[in-house]
Amino acid sequence: MSKLKDSSEEYSSTKYTTLTTTSSSSSTKIKPPLWNTFEFYIYYVAVAFSVFHAFKAVYDLSQETHPNYSNYSKYLTKGWMFGRKLDNTDIQLAVFRNNYFLLAFALIIYLIISHLYRILFISKSSKTITQSLKRTLFFLGFSTIFLYVLFGNSIIFIFIILSLNYVISKVFEGSIFNPSITWIFNLSVLFSNEAYSGYKFSNINDHLEFLDDNRGLLHRWDVTFNICMLRLLSYNMDYYWSFHPTAITTSPERKYKDATSFTETERIITPCCKEDYNFIYYLSYILYTPLFLAGPIITYNDFISQLRYSRDIDVKGVLLYGIRLLGAILLMEVMLHYIYVVVIGKAKAWDNDTPFELGMIGLFNLLYVWLKLLIMWRFFRFWAMADGIMAQENMIRCMMNNYSTSGFWRSWHRSYYKWLLRYIYIPLGGNKHPVFNILVIFTFVALWHDISLKLLAWGWLIWLFILPEKIGTTIFSEKKWGDWPYYRHLCAVGAVGNLLMMWMANLIGFAIGLDGMKVLLINIFMTKDGLIALGLTGLGIFCGAQIMFEIREEEKRKGIQQETRY
Repeated sequence: MSKLKDSSEEYSSTKYTTLTTTSSSSSTKIKPPLWNTFEFYIYYVAVAFSVFHAFKAVYDLSQETHPNYSNYSKYLTKGWMFGRKLDNTDIQLAVFRNNYFLLAFALIIYLIISHLYRILFISKSSKTITQSLKRTLFFLGFSTIFLYVLFGNSIIFIFIILSLNYVISKVFEGSIFNPSITWIFNLSVLFSNEAYSGYKFSNINDHLEFLDDNRGLLHRWDVTFNICMLRLLSYNMDYYWSFHPTAITTSPERKYKDATSFTETERIITPCCKEDYNFIYYLSYILYTPLFLAGPIITYNDFISQLRYSRDIDVKGVLLYGIRLLGAILLMEVMLHYIYVVVIGKAKAWDNDTPFELGMIGLFNLLYVWLKLLIMWRFFRFWAMADGIMAQENMIRCMMNNYSTSGFWRSWHRSYYKWLLRYIYIPLGGNKHPVFNILVIFTFVALWHDISLKLLAWGWLIWLFILPEKIGTTIFSEKKWGDWPYYRHLCAVGAVGNLLMMWMANLIGFAIGLDGMKVLLINIFMTKDGLIALGLTGLGIFCGAQIMFEIREEEKRKGIQQETRY
């Protein structure tokens, strides 16, 4: 890490398409719409048929009359929807779902106090760059109480880690030792947390054992440290880069530009004034209640910029966002009551299932993960939006509306992708060493999620599966092949390969694991029915990819920017 440098200039000129090459639909040439052509009517029928049979397969597997039902029914709980039982076996969602009302109560109380504090104590007069940010005092006070309720006396460990990280930044400031030691320290804490399960006071001294009696509602504070770690690194790196301004961040245009009109990218790359890198602001950023548990991730520069140059809250937009969130929660409830793929996967209750059914168990497990994370991320983003802090949307595209491996990862955990871009990819050289840098990134991402062989295999598979796309888009670039009448169909064949590889990697990492994947592959490639199912699945993906291509073209016709299209 000794070669880390200020990435502001390259970051500013990057349109968030850096991790891999863009897909064939990224051309600026506007093509005529194909929605009403005979070819696309065939695709509509094929996709509708595929979707119907996919849902029917998992619905049938979730019926009491299915032979495997008895193998997992004991794990189901009483539901509330039309007499159906509930699949609440995913621990992550179960903790979140079981505390819906508690979280909603905390959100309401927080927003009431936050806005009252803002009205009573925050001046509405024009702000200067040296004006104290009094809201940070409220953020810190509320966060301390909130975290004590959640983690009890374990909050002491959190404050110790945060204080040590802050000391590193202040001791080394603009020295190259700052990023190096920051990364070493935070990675060491990540591994240490895993090894000691969040630590116990009794391991330090027997006289401190009484402190272990109160570990709050969640007990495992270290599980949330993964997200917290990203903010620790963001603060130290942003502070380090403030000592190394670039031509872009110090240009006259930026210097005299009204900071209230900064774009998100400008807020991220523009350093705060030195006085803003203090301990109170640092703690209020790291522990900011609405985003502490799950994100989305926001950088330190962006957070402070939004506080210093706050804008009026779009009440209508926030309310509409909240309604959409409630719709997603209702959709999840329907899935939990009618599609039991999560418990089927956990219990490995797939004896004598067809290869197609096995594939659908895996696919709907991924769809479940997508919807679960979408709900959690949108809940906390909604909380922040209602408080006047705009964080990046994570799920900017439906999981099933992706044909590019690189595009999928840019649109899945979007705020994390942008964090990786700023703090790892560009400092390591960006596009100068793309293959190596992507390997480093996905190794870090795997270990960051969970220190396990399964996740490490997932990370390396993602890296391995990105390479064919990168090679293919280089050889069969639209510049060279775009005029060929069947170029779009060639790209759709590539999309089939992309999606199958991407699903395989994610099934291993987040759904059925290595054992489940072994069973699935044997049933697909070693049986006649499996090969037929694979062929029909590929045909369905081919038709779906054509529709996805046209969606991207329609977005270009409407002038939607490239960095949000993919």
